[in-house]
Amino acid sequence: MNNYKITVLFIIQRNKKNKKGLCPLRCRITYKQKRKIFSIGSFINPDLWNNSKQKAEPPNRENNNINSQLSLISHQINEAFLMLKILPNDFDVDDIYRKYRGEDSKEEITILKAYDLHNQKTKKLIGIDFNELSWSRYVESRRKVALFISKTYKRKDILLKKLDLKFIKDLEYFYKTELNLKQATVYRSLQRFKKIILFSIAENYLDKDPFILFKNKKHKTKIVYLSVEELKLLEDYQFNQLRLQKVKDLFIFCCYTGLAYNEMANLNSNHIIKNFDDNLWIKINRQKTDEMISIPLLEPAKAIIDKYKTDEFLLPEISNQRFNSYLREITEIIGIKKKLTHHIARKTFATTVLLYNDVPIEIVSKLLGHSNISITQGHYAKVVQHKVSSEMNKLSKKLKKKG
Repeated sequence: MNNYKITVLFIIQRNKKNKKGLCPLRCRITYKQKRKIFSIGSFINPDLWNNSKQKAEPPNRENNNINSQLSLISHQINEAFLMLKILPNDFDVDDIYRKYRGEDSKEEITILKAYDLHNQKTKKLIGIDFNELSWSRYVESRRKVALFISKTYKRKDILLKKLDLKFIKDLEYFYKTELNLKQATVYRSLQRFKKIILFSIAENYLDKDPFILFKNKKHKTKIVYLSVEELKLLEDYQFNQLRLQKVKDLFIFCCYTGLAYNEMANLNSNHIIKNFDDNLWIKINRQKTDEMISIPLLEPAKAIIDKYKTDEFLLPEISNQRFNSYLREITEIIGIKKKLTHHIARKTFATTVLLYNDVPIEIVSKLLGHSNISITQGHYAKVVQHKVSSEMNKLSKKLKKKG
C-alpha cells in the first residue's frame, strides 16, 4: 500500500516584482522527496504574505480572493493525489501535477496517444517551424507503428512505459520484413519514431530513453549523377520522338538549375526575376523545406525556357511517373549505364555543374536550398574529397616540373 504523503506549499517569489511592486505566487508539490513548482498566475504585495499561515493578511476583498484561490488549488491537488492512489500503478509528483491540470499521467499515456499529442502540436506549427510535408510524414509514421502494434501484439495500443529495446528491434524487423522497406527508409522511419520518444520524455510522459542502447544504422547511399562526358552526350543527342526530346530537355534544364520535380512543374514567369547583377534568376519556394531559394538562370537552362515558353507555361507539362519512365527509354537509346530519375538531375547540378567547376560548397548548399550546410556536406563529402584529390594531383605535377 502507498503510505507516502503529499505536501502542498505556496511560495512567494520575492526576487521578482512587477511594476506595481507585486511578487508572483507559486505552488510547490512535494511527493516522495521530489518537487514540482509551478506558477498559479497570482501576484501579491510581499508585506501582506504570511508564510507560516500560508495566506494573505489582513482580511479584505483582494486578500480573501487570493486565499480562496489557494484553498481551491490545494483542494484540487489533494483530490488528484487521492484519485491516483486508488489506481494500481505507481505515480510520481509530475503525475499528480498533470492530474491536477486535467491531463493524463504518464502511466496512462500510450504510444499512439504520444503520436497524437506530437502531431496535434506540430500541426499548429505548419508554416512556422514545420511544413505540411514534414508533418504528414509523422502522420504516416503513426500509421506504420499502429500497424506494427496490431500485427505483432494483437492490440490497438501499448503503454509508453512498456517500451523497451526489444520493441524497437522488433519494429525495425517489421519494417524490413513485413513492409519491405529499404534500409534508408527504415533509418528515417526509426528516426521519426525516436522523435516521438524524445517528445514524450520532454513532456514528462516517459522517464528514460529506450533508444539509448539501440544503434540506428544509417544507410549511406552512393551519389549517382551524370559525369561531364555523359551530360554532354545527353545535351548533344537529338531525338526524333518529340516526347523523348521534351523529357531530355526538361532533364537538362534541371541539371543546370537543381530544381526538384514539383518546383520544375510549378515554374512560371513570376519566378524569373532580374537580380541586382542584371542577370536573370529563378526565385521560388522550395516545397520540401518551405524556404525561398534563388538560382542563377544559366544559359543552357535559359535556352530551354526560350524553346518551350508560351503565354501560359514556361516548360512542357508531364507527370513525374511518365517523366521517369521516358528517362529509362532515353538511357537505353543513348547507352548511359545509369538508372536516371528526375532527382539525378539535381545531383548532377550539385556535382558536375557546381562542385566540379570550383563553386564552394557553402554556395552549393544555398543553391540547393538545404536548410543546413551539414546536409550538403553529408551528401557530397566524397565528391568534394575527389575534387580536392584531383586538384592536389595537378599541383603535384606542377611542382615536379618546377623541380
